[in-house]
Amino acid sequence: MINEPHYTPPVGWCIEPGPVGYADAVAAMEIRAAGIVARTSRELVWLLEHPPLYTAGSSADARDLVEPDRFPVHPTGRGGQYTYHGPGQRVAYVMLDVGRRFGDVRAFVRSLENWLITALDHFNVRGERREGRVGIWVARPEKSAPAGSMAEDKIAAIGIRLRRWVSYHGVSLNVEPDLSHYSGIVPCGISGHGVTSLADLGLPVTMDDADLALKSAFKSVFGSEAVESTSPLAGSRPKVRAV
Repeated sequence: MINEPHYTPPVGWCIEPGPVGYADAVAAMEIRAAGIVARTSRELVWLLEHPPLYTAGSSADARDLVEPDRFPVHPTGRGGQYTYHGPGQRVAYVMLDVGRRFGDVRAFVRSLENWLITALDHFNVRGERREGRVGIWVARPEKSAPAGSMAEDKIAAIGIRLRRWVSYHGVSLNVEPDLSHYSGIVPCGISGHGVTSLADLGLPVTMDDADLALKSAFKSVFGSEAVESTSPLAGSRPKVRAV
């Protein structure tokens, strides 16, 4: 698949007003992705929150599920290992025609990283990549760490899946989740490092603030306008569940 130069049409942008069950979200994403493949649906970024749950990616190690009975556990086809989702975390499901926009999966993942880093910069937070570790990290010089190293925490996760060069699943940004919920897993299979949020960093950022930063950063990184779109739940007929 070869990307089309300057392929930057507007992308749908939908913020879900209430919590969405994980299975419902996956079903809606699969329908939307199929529509994008068929070129009958607009590309979409879907922002939502989930009730507390763990997801197990395609590389998940069962030993990393420390408390299997704490929250529902959902096997998922996205890449990666165990991840937590819950209230106070902004999940952004990204359904884009990666083949036409990038022609290369690595370039797409790089853009997702740049998107999160640029959004964090709105709050004067320096998000960084780490070799061999997926996601976005922040240095925590005020925390103790082994000699010769610096403490750092993960603030955003990335996990995608492609079907016929159309992406679904996406990224998550910790705005103000209950960080104690991460203790039930080894997040992304990475031990020895912590998890943080904008609130944990002492920033009084609301979900609306985070959404505005993500929208502005999306245009900057992907080069496309984000236009208001209806919820993909409307076309998939699943029920929105809060528990």
